[in-house]
Amino acid sequence: MNKNSNMSVLLRGLLLENPVFVLILGTCPTLATTTTVIGALSMGLAAMAVLICSNAVISLLRKVIPDGVRIPCYIVIIAGFVTMVQMFVQAFLPEIYELLGVYLALITVNCIILGRAEMFASKNTVGRSVLDGIGMGLGFTLALVAMATVREVLGSGSFAGIALPFFSTHTISFFIKAPGGMLVYGVMIAIVNKLTHGKAPRKKSFACAGCPSAAMCSAGACETSAVKEDN
Repeated sequence: MNKNSNMSVLLRGLLLENPVFVLILGTCPTLATTTTVIGALSMGLAAMAVLICSNAVISLLRKVIPDGVRIPCYIVIIAGFVTMVQMFVQAFLPEIYELLGVYLALITVNCIILGRAEMFASKNTVGRSVLDGIGMGLGFTLALVAMATVREVLGSGSFAGIALPFFSTHTISFFIKAPGGMLVYGVMIAIVNKLTHGKAPRKKSFACAGCPSAAMCSAGACETSAVKEDN
């Protein structure tokens, strides 16, 4: 499949560039909201809504936003959509709002959303940026639900709040605690790494090009580092 095709843009976030298991982004909400399937699904859908909308607007304004202040502008746009999603959830889904707590507001600084704004939406058309938002959002949601399924079934003996035979009477509370979350996270990263061996994208070095703070850095420090990595 052509890596530049629209279908490739849509699908690569599911596995090959999964934001949680391959790019290792959004670790904080990943560990915090995966103790229950409902919480994980809610966080994934909320983040996907923000990702799609912010990608579209940033792409639309990519030729208008000054390069030197692009990051603050992206954060303002993202924060606006997060506020709208937060108000919607608070008004119509108060139980979900209470369940997600502060992590709903923290979508504003989610590395996945800001990362896609900087690396994709600011360089591509609105249509492709929306597809990227859908793909990355689905990848994030599926990753959270997969982790939450393991943690809730083993740790609470239920799935989406529904008690499961055998598991409900043989719970392992370790899995709904932070160390259990890290263990499940690590195992799933290893599994995905095995499945995508040789196919996952190589990490790129972007050096100083385009960085608004480049003038304040030690002369050539970033560039020298980049050359060493490439060699």
